Amino acid sequence: MHKKRRKKQRKARARRGYTLADLAEVWDRWKRGESLKAIGRVLGKEGSSVYGQIAPYGGIRPRPRTRSKRALSLAEREEISRGIAAKQSIRSIAAGLGRAPSTVSREISRNGGYDRYRALKADERAWDRACRQKPCRLVRNPNLCELVEDKLRMGWSPEQIAGWLKRSFPDNESLHVSHETIYRSLFIQARGALKKELTQYLRSRRTIRRSTKATRKGHGKGQIEDMISIRERPASVEDRAVPGHWEGDLIAGSRNTYIATLVERHSRYVMLAKVPNKKTETVVNALIEQAHQLPTELYKSLTWDRGLEMADHKRFTLATNIAVYFCDPHSPWQRGSNENTNGLLRYYFPKRTNLKVHSREHLDFIARRLNERPRKTLGFETPAERFNACVASTG
Repeated sequence: MHKKRRKKQRKARARRGYTLADLAEVWDRWKRGESLKAIGRVLGKEGSSVYGQIAPYGGIRPRPRTRSKRALSLAEREEISRGIAAKQSIRSIAAGLGRAPSTVSREISRNGGYDRYRALKADERAWDRACRQKPCRLVRNPNLCELVEDKLRMGWSPEQIAGWLKRSFPDNESLHVSHETIYRSLFIQARGALKKELTQYLRSRRTIRRSTKATRKGHGKGQIEDMISIRERPASVEDRAVPGHWEGDLIAGSRNTYIATLVERHSRYVMLAKVPNKKTETVVNALIEQAHQLPTELYKSLTWDRGLEMADHKRFTLATNIAVYFCDPHSPWQRGSNENTNGLLRYYFPKRTNLKVHSREHLDFIARRLNERPRKTLGFETPAERFNACVASTG
């Protein structure tokens, strides 16, 4: 009996719409990083139902509705309605409200006139009219919108686009736009600026904004003999002032396929190496070959995680005279540039895809795409520009 009653109560909650309090709780929990299913369980709803409340706003909490101080309130509209019923003149009603007669006259005219004026309907129509938003900059400036679309299709992030625009057109503010405006135009389709299909070019490919508190945990890897800890790395490497210090890792695909990724800390310059498997002999051979392509002044050290593919690190150092340092356990942030780059590369090499199909030429093309993107940390200079400057100075 009790089970049937609880089942009926759950069904009743599911059929019930969302109150203002429910919506406030949805947005509060979404901001805290809770999943759609977790929010739905609290409210007695399905996760898909919660998604239906969040998706139209792109995961961005809408601003609370506020009434202008100059606008008529519901109480004032009720006074107007009572004045009409009492057959008072417009001037008399306006005097009682402390408003201009023209204000009262326009209010009555736009809401059906003397015979059809209703305070509640007039107030609802006023709220509806107030919801009309000013077109965003991307709608008002088609040239700017086209520039943003082109860069999104090239895989640039909204922040990179915003920084590049300011750097490329410093004296033309009409071609400046914030990264937040770009994100909102992608996620909130009601703005009518950027097509939703452009979200596929974002690094995350998300169609709604996700809370920064909804993080994912990493995992540790194996042990290696005779490792040199990152804590023994010279201070000059840490502050990124001197070029020639690299971070490396493998990104994995399906069927045990891998690509070695290398990032130079000073310039964020990227190099990719194709490896047939993750055996230490194979990986070290590929890294030795890659190292010989650069001047010795631009390859002084390599920082790796604790993956067993670098178990033969001493052979790498002997062949290249490049010191290898290893991160602490569970500390991917110690190779921050490489971790960030691996995330960018996942746009081109999605998880659970066969990485064997990519040729050497294609890897070079992808590396070039990343190296020609402006980076905020470089003052929106590209890694290629910064790295080429280092090459020129060594020559």
